[in-house]
Amino acid sequence: MNIIKKYRLWFMFSGALIVLSVLTLAFNGMVRGKVMNFGIDFTGGTILNLRFTQPVNVGQVRGILDEYKMGDAGIQKSGDNDFLIRLEPIDPELRQKIVDEAGQKLGGVELLEADTIGPVIGAELRTQALWAILLADGLILLYLSFRFEFIYALAGVLALLHDAIITTGFMAFLYRNIDVTFVAGILTILGYSITDTVVIFDRIREDLRKPGALKKPFADLVNQSIMSTLARSINTVLTVIVMVLSLLIFGGENTRDLCILLLIGFSFGCYSSIFIASPIVVLFGGRK
Repeated sequence: MNIIKKYRLWFMFSGALIVLSVLTLAFNGMVRGKVMNFGIDFTGGTILNLRFTQPVNVGQVRGILDEYKMGDAGIQKSGDNDFLIRLEPIDPELRQKIVDEAGQKLGGVELLEADTIGPVIGAELRTQALWAILLADGLILLYLSFRFEFIYALAGVLALLHDAIITTGFMAFLYRNIDVTFVAGILTILGYSITDTVVIFDRIREDLRKPGALKKPFADLVNQSIMSTLARSINTVLTVIVMVLSLLIFGGENTRDLCILLLIGFSFGCYSSIFIASPIVVLFGGRK
């Protein structure tokens, strides 16, 4: 299989996904008012930590919130009878009404904690999240430039941006809740993707040092390096995907959004290492 020879096909596929991701963000901004479904970590709001005296489920808690037109609130079960509820900003009187009604209809409840995050703090978190991702990309660029050379570093970082944009586009399309765990998930995906890319780059460098390597076309040599590491890349990503799928199925509501994010990101991280980063090295003249 000549992966490098068909680089136009891979680039067209990735380009189409990037365009669709941008269009999805634009559509959400125009139709839904927000490019993504940002949680209160980024927009501000109220967090309630409730402990019920009897066993209840997420549906029962959401039913109480539906009466106040807050059924789309984020609800996480944090213990046997403990629930963490993320709401839009509400005043203390309305908050007490919700707690009292939940206690009456669901057999008693205790308010463990009530916090409010202002919109200013949410805006700061969005800015800090963006800087964290950009800083990670910058440090990876410096590291790969030192370990290999700038052409390899640039190819690796472009592949990472490819992963981040497409993963963000899928989450925007699904309109899943976006909070601080999204940033942690994106950084985890970048770390996995660049590790897979470095393995292929290492094999390219090893193959370049073999006798007679300089007489071969560089594209053929890179393709040979990819094929020799292909089984390792596929086995690694399948192992990770099996673990994430298990957590997605059996982990409950609390980890669902993070698992979906990781499932998408790890899949495209493996894809970009093989089909995007290495062809970019060939196009940029990595042999030099």
